[in-house]
Amino acid sequence: MLQQERWLSLQRKADTLWQRTWDRHLRLAVTGLARSGKTAFVTALIQQLEQAGFSARLPHWQVLQQGRLLGVQQVVQTHQHIPTFGYSQALSMLAADPPQWPEPTQTLSEIRLELRFRSQNLLRQKIGHDVCHLYLDIVDYPGEWLLDLPLLDLSYAQWNAQIREQLQSPQRRHLAEPWLKAGSRWSASQPFSSVMDEVKNISALYTQYLQDCRSQLGLQSIQPGRFVLPGEFAGAPMLQFVPWVWGLPAESSAHDSLYGLLQARYEAYKEHVVKQFYQKHFSGFDRQIVLVDCLQPLKVSREAIYDLRDTLGQLLQSFQYGNSHWWQRLFSPRIDKLLFVASKADHVTPEQHPALLSLLRELVHSGLSRARFEGVSLECMAMAAIRSSEYHQVDYQGQPLTVLHGVDLTGHELALFPGVIPARIPEPDFWRNSSLRLTDLRPPVWQSEQARPHIRLDQILEYLLGDKMQ
Repeated sequence: MLQQERWLSLQRKADTLWQRTWDRHLRLAVTGLARSGKTAFVTALIQQLEQAGFSARLPHWQVLQQGRLLGVQQVVQTHQHIPTFGYSQALSMLAADPPQWPEPTQTLSEIRLELRFRSQNLLRQKIGHDVCHLYLDIVDYPGEWLLDLPLLDLSYAQWNAQIREQLQSPQRRHLAEPWLKAGSRWSASQPFSSVMDEVKNISALYTQYLQDCRSQLGLQSIQPGRFVLPGEFAGAPMLQFVPWVWGLPAESSAHDSLYGLLQARYEAYKEHVVKQFYQKHFSGFDRQIVLVDCLQPLKVSREAIYDLRDTLGQLLQSFQYGNSHWWQRLFSPRIDKLLFVASKADHVTPEQHPALLSLLRELVHSGLSRARFEGVSLECMAMAAIRSSEYHQVDYQGQPLTVLHGVDLTGHELALFPGVIPARIPEPDFWRNSSLRLTDLRPPVWQSEQARPHIRLDQILEYLLGDKMQ
């Protein structure tokens, strides 16, 4: 009996090694900044996979079109310490009356799927082992956490200098006034014990400032990211610090001084939050998709879209590049495919999709050359994981015009032309004379067991999974 158990254990280990060697396991990470549609994307992706061959319409996914896909089902995840993605809850919200978008991503979660298919490999076919399994781990996490990775290369003093530079913006400075004023009486050398409660209160004001930058100015460069999405670290002292922007401190500050303790908490945040996320999760991703809402900054300001460009540049610097050969997959997995997606393509008419894609490409242009030089495959697409609009042509001043039909978040039916999307980052006059009519839409009424209509989700599947299902 003992020998049999040992033999079964060896078989399981050998099977795991075989899967990694033959690319039969893939860890796909999904992230994006606020309001980019991460939860809806993961939900739609899973449902399309489950319904492949039934109600799903995936013409560009080759393994399905070639009749080689045998089925997809959810299986038990191997990482027991990570919360399971709330797929059933998200489906319930989409099927509610009226339909609702799923709750946004607040923390890390994952789900494991088993994809079974017939291989095109002639050797496998000859020896009768052409039925293959691809275990797909889909990991959903807030993009705000990813923005913290550049902090690993910044000292507390360097981060302070970065925040001082940001505060040169009059709009940022105005929103920062509450925490700047509250800390203006501080001295870097004063004992920390005398202001413990003040530090907690001012860090809360700083957190509110970050949230206001996002909600009022449409900015995405939120650091530290865990201040707005703390996850399991809510209430921890290492999330109670602020940048020192009230003049330069003395060259050396005692460890029990106010400056010394703020610096210590910053370093603890890097060590126990940022570095742990990188080591436990981020460094183990095989492929990454980043959802980007390019439309929101077009509604807000020039500063918002330049902030989005700079933020995406920071994200690109955080990825491990390089081809993922089989020996690297066994011992040091690294991202070998990176996909940036302009989400909410259903909020504009089809002829605007090329401009939306062109805008996204310009926003990530600064990191494209480095990624390609390092050997990573990087692509950009425009898509809607769940299409919430229909398109119809009308006659406008003697010319055909495509208009968008949908239902807004308040339940009102719309029929409008949302405007012309710029193919490049526009000049300042764009916001002074903008005619864009971009509106958030409610998900469509649909039967819960049926795969919902989408835009280019099949092309995303082919790009991310096609080479692993040969």
